[in-house]
Amino acid sequence: MGDVIRRLKRLGGQVEGLARMIENEKKCSEVITQFLAAKAALDNSFSLLLERHLRECVCLDDSKRVERILKLISKQ
Repeated sequence: MGDVIRRLKRLGGQVEGLARMIENEKKCSEVITQFLAAKAALDNSFSLLLERHLRECVCLDDSKRVERILKLISKQ
């Protein structure tokens, strides 16, 4: 999970940079581009984490955990 943690820490830096851009009144197109990059990074981290957890549940034959995860996902 170290790579997921690294991704999230990097994402934290992206979000801080995004806040500074807004505070410094950077061009809207630049802010949107960085916002989309941060969103994509979060989505990718989520997908990676989800994939790993589901693989683990399947390997452990833990259908209850799989069902809980699927319910969480369907709430989005």
